[in-house]
Amino acid sequence: MTDPKTITRLSKYLSLVLRHQPESLGIVLDENGWTEVSVLLQKMQLSNPELNRTLLEHIVEINAKQRFAFNETKDKIRANQGHSVSVQLNYSPQQPPEVLYHGTAQHYLDSIQHQGLVKGARHHVHLSKDIETARQVGQRHGKPSILSIDTKQMQQDGHLFYCAENGVWLTEQVPVQYLKLL
Repeated sequence: MTDPKTITRLSKYLSLVLRHQPESLGIVLDENGWTEVSVLLQKMQLSNPELNRTLLEHIVEINAKQRFAFNETKDKIRANQGHSVSVQLNYSPQQPPEVLYHGTAQHYLDSIQHQGLVKGARHHVHLSKDIETARQVGQRHGKPSILSIDTKQMQQDGHLFYCAENGVWLTEQVPVQYLKLL
């Protein structure tokens, strides 16, 4: 199988294309974020000749965060969440755990303490079900800080939550009053 550095590089590129810049590869995502696997492979192989169907399936299968999914017939692929392009993932509202967590870098705390968690260019705010996952997310951009979210109260107050196929919890925003710095 291909070396880990190549797999990481291809996975990051796949994430960029399927979540943010499909046009950079010359592919089109449908309204639900799906694109044809055959077209994706054809276009990606122009600059990444080592990528084939077997390697793509391997990348989807081993991705620690389960960022990608195939449809039932495996002829289409999409990112599970995190899009900055317009897609409808068609997740249904779900009952979240009473508390979820968000990891961030410490230098973002002042902004978060004033405006809460906002989705920015993405479709949703991403939340984790455990502190360790939140910590890993937070340390990507500096010294991590962990926030707990009172999802029980948020839901009682009318906020909706969705759970992506990979277990990431999603919501439109988290106002300041539901946040607690751990």
